[in-house]
Amino acid sequence: MEDMPMAPAKRFGRLPVLAALALAGLLPCLSPSHASAQGSPTGPIRMSVGFGPGSTADILARLVGAHMATQLGQPVVVENRPGNSSMLAAEAVARAPKDGQTLFMGTVANVLNPLRMRSPFNLVKDMEPIALLGVSPQVLVVHPSVPARTVQELMALARAKPETLTFGTSGLGTASDLAAQLFNTKAGTKVLTVQYQGGASQGVTDLLTGRITAMFNVAVVLAPYANAGQLAPLAVGQPRRTAIMPQVPTMDEQGVSGFDVGVWVGLFAPAGTPPAAVERLARAANDALQSDAVKAAMAIQGMDAVGAGPAEFRAFIVSDTEKWRLIIEAADQR
Repeated sequence: MEDMPMAPAKRFGRLPVLAALALAGLLPCLSPSHASAQGSPTGPIRMSVGFGPGSTADILARLVGAHMATQLGQPVVVENRPGNSSMLAAEAVARAPKDGQTLFMGTVANVLNPLRMRSPFNLVKDMEPIALLGVSPQVLVVHPSVPARTVQELMALARAKPETLTFGTSGLGTASDLAAQLFNTKAGTKVLTVQYQGGASQGVTDLLTGRITAMFNVAVVLAPYANAGQLAPLAVGQPRRTAIMPQVPTMDEQGVSGFDVGVWVGLFAPAGTPPAAVERLARAANDALQSDAVKAAMAIQGMDAVGAGPAEFRAFIVSDTEKWRLIIEAADQR
């Protein structure tokens, strides 16, 4: 899944979930006395993830969930429910009891899919935002044979040779696909997109062999190849540089403003969950981001920790939805 991929084994090592948690020192050990000291839970908190084990969303859920379990004094059980680009899990949690016991680890995919499928599901109306946890920045890379080492050079090349360059994407309407479409809109170009269903792996393979010329994807996927000189990184597709590739300038630094296509992850509860429960969960989730161990584990996944409470997260989603809606509309008009 392109929006929340696994880290390539070559560079970062795809950490098994339990090993990652052990490394971070976050496997909870909750005794009955500890739970009692924190208040009597009515049962375990179930955190649903719309992608499979080992995905970035899954690993983050287990890291943050383990820390929350310690803070709240009640177990947090992560459940994987992949399907329909995580919408299956989202819709199931939206229908769950509004008691703070059922949560959802959502991603930007839960904004993009309803927009492009004209779905009635609405992340703000159907879910209660709890905490914005982190963002995986997308990076623009090209095959080394492409005679461009800056965004402006690539734009000039695309204008000079229309419909000859190709962007590999992880499927129609995904964040990588829309990043490529936004590039076309900003540059006034017609770079062709090649859709790779089911994730970035085949697209990266074709990019490495030169069958396609460029790609936007999350930094954790592309960094190993860029560091090895197999791909040439041109820009980070968000307003600030990223810790995993600090040497790569942003689009804004290269004169292309308003380019923010980061892939975020955040925690939700069903709409109507009592405010007191939401606030309690938000404090525990955001506290996890202050842990050096959680930050280190997120860095391995190429994710920048953010942190935001319910009100800020709700405002972020409203703004993010409008941003992606405009990108989709501009792409449809081209």
